[in-house]
Amino acid sequence: MNGRPSRIELLELDIDLRLADLWGEAAEVEDWSTDIVAAFLRAAYGKGYCDALTEDEPGSLCHDHGYRIPERPVSPAPKH
Repeated sequence: MNGRPSRIELLELDIDLRLADLWGEAAEVEDWSTDIVAAFLRAAYGKGYCDALTEDEPGSLCHDHGYRIPERPVSPAPKH
């Protein structure tokens, strides 16, 4: 990183910090395979999903890094 980090670099750092436990496990893997990569991708996705559900303020990761908070799709009302 030269000079001041970009917005994307700061987001990457924030995400890396949230995934520190997975990065530690990844460093211990000696023989990578498609199955192991897929397991780490699923774990990272699940971690992000859980983090989003437990944020004090929904959308704060996007807001903190200057990104637009995506709107939630409107679900149709259940029919009776």
